[in-house]
Amino acid sequence: MLLGSHMLRIIVTLATAIVTAVPALIGSARAQSFGSSYTSTAEKDCRITNTGRDSSVSVCPGKAGLIVLVTEDDLRQTVSVGRNRKVAENEPAASTGFGPFNSANATIEWRAADGKPFAIIQRWLIADIDAPDRGGRPTDKGLLVVTRLPPGAVCHVAYVDVAANPDPNELARKAADDIARDFKCGKDEVQFVGARGRAAELAKR
Repeated sequence: MLLGSHMLRIIVTLATAIVTAVPALIGSARAQSFGSSYTSTAEKDCRITNTGRDSSVSVCPGKAGLIVLVTEDDLRQTVSVGRNRKVAENEPAASTGFGPFNSANATIEWRAADGKPFAIIQRWLIADIDAPDRGGRPTDKGLLVVTRLPPGAVCHVAYVDVAANPDPNELARKAADDIARDFKCGKDEVQFVGARGRAAELAKR
């Protein structure tokens, strides 16, 4: 009889623990619900200031009160994010680019949890002068760039070679969800996610 009472207490204790834990687990799962939305950095959607013969600065609307700052100089672009232009200009992303000529696609994907954006994903085209087209012009190689957002600094956290992977968009989203929020700008190294091809080689130049 004593053994039966002891076992009963164990069963009751375990049942109570499970009942208590389930709502917490459900709440945790809900907190990790990710989603995407999109904005544009096309000329028609931004305020553009020409800062030189071959240079310009575009201030474009983002999400959650953030703006996107696109800076172009000598056929190369950088993209940063902040509450305003001055803040965005001082983020690490504002001075992070690629050596070869390049440009960023006008569509920006915003990754968010519970409606709060924590990263952006953008496709870049990097010129490959070693692989010209029939007209002698460099061909473009696609690279997805994952950039973390505030709180904390704004910087690149991951690259995905578009041509080298059959599902580059999903890889970039997973990288954003798994890496961006805990990434330490200036300390952690940008990760190449998935297979590496020519775009990954060009990104390291």
